[in-house]
Amino acid sequence: MSDNLEELKEKTRKTAEKYFEGLPPEDRAYHLWRSFDKELAKEISMHYTGRLYSREKIPHQTRQLVTVAALTVLERREELRTHIWAALNVGCTSEEIAEVIFQMGTYGGVPVVNTALKTLRDVLEARGEGKK
Repeated sequence: MSDNLEELKEKTRKTAEKYFEGLPPEDRAYHLWRSFDKELAKEISMHYTGRLYSREKIPHQTRQLVTVAALTVLERREELRTHIWAALNVGCTSEEIAEVIFQMGTYGGVPVVNTALKTLRDVLEARGEGKK
C-alpha cells in the first residue's frame, strides 16, 4: 500500500473516532455498508470520513451544525441522530444544536423542527445528558 493510502486510512480512523465515538455500531452507516460489501464500505468511509469530514476548511463544529440543519429540513431522522451525536462529540452544545434546529422551521416548517428536537432529546438521553 502506498503511503498516501496509509495516511488516508489513518485520517479516516481518527476522524471516525472524533465524530462517532460512543455511537452504537448498529447506528453507524459504515456498519450497515460493511454487512453488504466490506471493500465498498471501506472505500465509501475513506471518501466521506477521511476526505470530506476531515477537511479543515471550516471547523468541525460548523461542519456538523450545517449537517444537522440539512438533515433536519430533509427529514432524515436516522442520519440526523448520527450527526447530532457527532456534533456533540466535536464540541457543539445541545443549545447550539437546538438553535440550528429551530432556525430550520423557517425553511422546513414546524413539523420538521419537532421531529428533529425529539431526535436531539433521544440522543441526549442515550448519552446520559437528557434535558429536564
